[in-house]
Amino acid sequence: MRMRRHSSSDEDTGIDLTPMLDVVFIMLIFFIVTSSFIRESGITVESPSASSATEQTRGNILIAVNPQGEIWIDRQAVDIRAVRATVERLRVDQPDSSVVVQADQDARSGLVIQVMDQVRLAGVADVALAATIERR
Repeated sequence: MRMRRHSSSDEDTGIDLTPMLDVVFIMLIFFIVTSSFIRESGITVESPSASSATEQTRGNILIAVNPQGEIWIDRQAVDIRAVRATVERLRVDQPDSSVVVQADQDARSGLVIQVMDQVRLAGVADVALAATIERR
């Protein structure tokens, strides 16, 4: 009885890409987990300048108020009545986050105070009002 032998030329020779794909997938997971997502208010405002302004590194929730009376949170226009609910929803993801109100220098102060009041009613004790640092 003769035994047949398979020659190596019949087999498919190629590079196994599975380990490389595993490494790429693990790197992708690492970058997603370690990246910090920056939330923006959605519009740019011209903040007033103040010589006593200090830089704050912890401002996770940004609320912008423009001169036309529009309120923007997380790139969406929000009514004053929805500010509290929106801030409460955003704080579910980051319970220790602070809020920075970016009011335009021509915005009505009454509306800015209402926004800050709604933020405090949402349970945020750390509310800051943004200002540009005045350079001398």
